[in-house]
Amino acid sequence: MSALPGPTADGGATAAVGPTADGGALAVVRRGWRALTWYVTGVLGESDYPRYVAHLRRVHPDAAVPTVREYWRDRYATQDANPGARCC
Repeated sequence: MSALPGPTADGGATAAVGPTADGGALAVVRRGWRALTWYVTGVLGESDYPRYVAHLRRVHPDAAVPTVREYWRDRYATQDANPGARCC
């Protein structure tokens, strides 16, 4: 059972525990959706290009930034040339 927010005997306030602590069930669903979205976009590689551009600008500020198309073309060419441990 979760604690209800309110005053305590010593004048302090207790914090709610569980779904009510962060705004209810809707907040839990939103947090779950954000986590799922983060996972799926990570698996599909959607964040790879922005992360690469940030790295390139931080580590190699004078290097030309490739377009999205150039980035993916080079990445797929590299994967095809060096398949590593992937199955296909």
